Amino acid sequence: MNTIMRKSVLSVAGLAFAGGVFAGPIAAHANPVDAKPVAVAVQADKPDTAKLIPHGTQGDQSHITLDDEQTANAKAIIAATKKAGLPERAAVISIATSLQESKLENLGHLGDMNDHDSLGLFQQRPSSGWGTPEQITNPEYSTTAFLKGLKQVDGWQDMPLTQAAQTVQVSAYPDAYAQWEQQAADLVGQYWNS
Repeated sequence: MNTIMRKSVLSVAGLAFAGGVFAGPIAAHANPVDAKPVAVAVQADKPDTAKLIPHGTQGDQSHITLDDEQTANAKAIIAATKKAGLPERAAVISIATSLQESKLENLGHLGDMNDHDSLGLFQQRPSSGWGTPEQITNPEYSTTAFLKGLKQVDGWQDMPLTQAAQTVQVSAYPDAYAQWEQQAADLVGQYWNS
């Protein structure tokens, strides 16, 4: 096997090549009859920061400590984004939007504290056509609805996060989404390949 081919095979397998010696088990001199299969765990690389935050963060960044439910909701957003066939950047925009709208909490009706009839992770409104209350409070459904709106925004992939999120959400506080970009990117980096 030539060196270029070996490097390619090893890089696909997640192994390093250095000056003719590579990391990992070498079975070239082992007796094939005595060879035993070796399980190799290969950790997938985290998404590239340039893909997650292509414009850099805008303004001061906020951060909250997430509980198990909030973490599960972040993972649900990532799973729905992947199921929709969209890239990591869409998950960053979605999570940052949810952090701003609900702090990644799947909010039901809040009584007098409710903003109109806003519900769920993205504070979507049944009266605005986002879906039924049951649908909007389903993390996969609400994320898919948000992503459907995002895909309709021409050039969303090249927009600053706050502009893309605002175009979908039409918030009274359009610049507020930007403060969550770093935490959203960290969550996507942590959970995208898990």
